[in-house]
Amino acid sequence: MTVSHYADCPPYRTKDGSEIRELMHPDVHGNHGQSLAEARVPAGGRTLAHRHARSEELYHVTAGAAWLYRDGQKVWLQAGDTARIAPGCVHWLDNPGPAELAVLCCCAPAYAHTDTELIDEASDV
Repeated sequence: MTVSHYADCPPYRTKDGSEIRELMHPDVHGNHGQSLAEARVPAGGRTLAHRHARSEELYHVTAGAAWLYRDGQKVWLQAGDTARIAPGCVHWLDNPGPAELAVLCCCAPAYAHTDTELIDEASDV
């Protein structure tokens, strides 16, 4: 059995600008096929528009609320909501506040910086 303790998962910045804690990742924990991370976006903050060529993502909001922009659509997400983001789909989160947003992100295959392409919203969304 593999167990990951939150306190042992240091946060870091991803290419999209969010703060991530990898709760379970093949490079660290030996699991296969997917990763699970917690992303945090402060009130008034947002992530950069991006897409993943290979990974499908599931976002599950555990605290706060935010707009999810996904391939030209805008959806309000709040605690308890889950959204699927298909590979190749341009997306970002915009948190107008007043609280910090916390999202569990499940990626299959596992998250990789090399699978993240930043997008110029003005020309590609």
